Amino acid sequence: MSEGTKKLKSKKELGSLIDKLKTNRKKYNGKTIVIPEGTCGRACGSQDILKAVKDALKEENLEGINVRTSGCIGYCSQEPILLILPEGIFYPKVDPARVKDIVSNTVKNGKVINELLWNDPVSKKAIVKINDIPFYKNQIRVISGNNELIDPTEIEDYMSIGGYEGLKSALDMNPDKIIEDIKESGLRGRGGAGFSTGLKWEFAKKATGQPKYVICNADEGDPGAFMDRSILEGNPHMVLEGMLIGAHAIGASKGYIYVRKEYPLATKNVEIAIKQMYEYGLLGNKILGTDFSFDLKISRGAGAFVCGEETALMASIEGRSGEPRPRPPYPAQSGLWGKPTNINNVKSWANVSYILRNGVKKYRQLGTKNSPGSMIFSVVGKINNTGLVEVPMGISLRNIIYDIGGGVLNGKKFKAVQTGGPSGGCIPEEKLDLPVDYDSLIETGAMMGSGGMIVMDENTCMVDVAKYFVNFLKDESCGKCTPCREGLDQMHRTLTKITEGKGKEGDIDLLTELAEAVKDTSLCQLGKTAPNPIITTLRYFKHEYEAHIKDKKCPAHACKTLITYNIKGDKCTGCQLCVKNCPVGAIRGEKKNIHIIDNKTCIKCGLCYQVCKFDAVEVD
Repeated sequence: MSEGTKKLKSKKELGSLIDKLKTNRKKYNGKTIVIPEGTCGRACGSQDILKAVKDALKEENLEGINVRTSGCIGYCSQEPILLILPEGIFYPKVDPARVKDIVSNTVKNGKVINELLWNDPVSKKAIVKINDIPFYKNQIRVISGNNELIDPTEIEDYMSIGGYEGLKSALDMNPDKIIEDIKESGLRGRGGAGFSTGLKWEFAKKATGQPKYVICNADEGDPGAFMDRSILEGNPHMVLEGMLIGAHAIGASKGYIYVRKEYPLATKNVEIAIKQMYEYGLLGNKILGTDFSFDLKISRGAGAFVCGEETALMASIEGRSGEPRPRPPYPAQSGLWGKPTNINNVKSWANVSYILRNGVKKYRQLGTKNSPGSMIFSVVGKINNTGLVEVPMGISLRNIIYDIGGGVLNGKKFKAVQTGGPSGGCIPEEKLDLPVDYDSLIETGAMMGSGGMIVMDENTCMVDVAKYFVNFLKDESCGKCTPCREGLDQMHRTLTKITEGKGKEGDIDLLTELAEAVKDTSLCQLGKTAPNPIITTLRYFKHEYEAHIKDKKCPAHACKTLITYNIKGDKCTGCQLCVKNCPVGAIRGEKKNIHIIDNKTCIKCGLCYQVCKFDAVEVD
């Protein structure tokens, strides 16, 4: 925040400030070094890179060069990253010891250091610019692409790329027209079932009772998901602007951002953003000289997965136990403290500001007829390029996993991808060309959810995957309703027996019956969707269940109780690499003689299999 900041008294003053900041950015924003400093970057040492950059610039008398920290720019597996703008020169996995070379060669003299660039594993060529790297080239980053352009702690940075122009437009519009535009855009909720955002707003606007509330659901609890966290860390104002627009549209005067306790950096950046908004007069009484008043607070969640459900989230904000309640009444009619309330996900609010700034027509140019726009996914698991991916709705799973994600790790065979979080479903290889949109994913038994994608390879046991997710959901269930509480526990016990070789005939039928009962009779969406991992793995990988039960074998060689490790005598060279790495001394044999594994001592850790260079260790 600049010294002497004046509270903006009108929409005209806001427009003038935005125009001035845009002009200054074009005029003065020369060479800039960007250090992504999201949680992933910091975990990999980005703060050491930042210090090294500042020290090197001082040593080279280049202290006039712009240095900007940003949020995550998506390619998490390549952190720490150093990006040089406007050229877009991309240095991945930067070693602090090489920063001086980058500054003296690239920043000062314009000479790119090829050995430090990202190398294409297919062509073996070094790629200089960020937008030429396949991971970025095959994305359309309308929301996440702003991260490298701004410092998330500087409101002026956001305004300089057109931030708050959407709010300015909205304040000139009739609230009904705003809602109609959001409906026409086709924006669907980016955090769950994909309900129409515009319809949700319309219900809340028509509801009687004051005050009305808007809430941002940033309680991102899915394993492997970090999209909302990264948006709040990297561009909080985009979300807050969307909330202001929504509040104006439905007539709300109060709002909350519900952020989970595990997101300290996101919370910090949102706190800074809110403080700046009050200083500029974008929050508080009579915003920009209009009759619109709105106050915004942060509410911290304690990490309960069930609080991602709307009614449980509101109970938590009210200071009560985070337990869902029956619906109806829906939050739009009776929500926070019994008043009309609209709740949207982080990504949904971010899209609102984009739509108001760029128009419905431009927004609908992306995606499909029933699922317009883009979607941000966290792509993790057994895949080469892990990180955040933003793509138009309707893109195929194959495009995401292979063209952007770089394919499966270590050249292994793809088996499945889990979409929609722990309550989502597992989609097999034969569905790789499926378009990724709300309706197509539901047809497979999976769902969009908040956008998590976990890729699995040939060594993944699908029975074990179902057990893992059911165990997670069992522990996260609030226990309020019997079907969810007892059903998940029974399903987990049955899956555990199967993975331990204790499964019996009838277990598959039992799991099917339990899954349908829990799905049909649970109180909230946690219980209603919790059986999806079982339903989809039984639909596409029933043969793996049968192998566990009938043959007492795990086809993926993942369930320890059902496998043994042995050494093939015709391939063992007696190199003793397995002997040296065995943590329990279960392998015997003299140097240059055939080794033997004592299966009574073996703990089945798999280290011998991993270190053997001659394929002498086999898994049975």
